[in-house]
Amino acid sequence: MTKGLLGLALLSSLLLSSYSWAATSTTTLGITANVISVCISLTATSLAFGNYDPTSATSTDNTNTFSVRCTLDNSYSIALNGGTTSGGTVSLRKMTDGSDTLNYNLYTSTGRSTIWGDGTGGTSTVAGTGTGLTQNYTIYGRASAQQTSPAGSYSDIITITVTY
Repeated sequence: MTKGLLGLALLSSLLLSSYSWAATSTTTLGITANVISVCISLTATSLAFGNYDPTSATSTDNTNTFSVRCTLDNSYSIALNGGTTSGGTVSLRKMTDGSDTLNYNLYTSTGRSTIWGDGTGGTSTVAGTGTGLTQNYTIYGRASAQQTSPAGSYSDIITITVTY
């Protein structure tokens, strides 16, 4: 019997020595990022009314678009100022050619009933929610009919402000 036990012990020893035991240990690694609220792109080109006929009973209208790109789900509002011409306000804007002026305004929709301004003087801002992609907005311009401005080349500069 000792011979049998000795053989069994030897066989067990050989089996155990050729088998390697592996030990494992695990842990976790946290990953974080903070996505900031941002409007990273604001692009605009000039709105041109073209030729204005002061004798016409019809207002001169035109439109233009500008684009905004904001973080997904980021709420923002868009305001337009009164321009750079002296005497111009958000509720009655003016283009200038030297000391001469031509009145105009900017609106939020094709019906031209809501003046796009900064929320003061009876004007409104436009609200938006970011998609992460570029979003286009249309400005509806109107130079009212039968103004007594002399012939000339009139201009103004509007600042678009996106608050988020």
